[in-house]
Amino acid sequence: MGIVSAICTVLGLILLILGVIIFCFELIGFVKYKYILNRMHAAGMGDTLGIFICLFGLVLICGVHMVSAKILLVILFLWFASPTASHLISHLEAMTDEEINKYVDVQLDAPLSDKMKKDFEEDEDE
Repeated sequence: MGIVSAICTVLGLILLILGVIIFCFELIGFVKYKYILNRMHAAGMGDTLGIFICLFGLVLICGVHMVSAKILLVILFLWFASPTASHLISHLEAMTDEEINKYVDVQLDAPLSDKMKKDFEEDEDE
């Protein structure tokens, strides 16, 4: 049992170090890019992968306990919440930035986008 525990601890530490390296690359991407949507992409992708790898490393280090089950639930929540939040924030930026075509090629001619644009303009008028 001691060998299995040692292997899980070593694998967990490797995953923790890998997660920290991914966070460092995320930080470099966040600082490197000038436009907010590029920064959002770097931060969102890095957070999702980095948190998943770090927390899974903690699960391996903890072993089979109730703490591991709670960490797995946190992983599941963050796996869904982080990309959704990043998408909503970037969608809001794309809808409200009038000079977005200077930075990226965005087409806002979909029926849903038109409806959202009209709703946003009505809210501004009030």
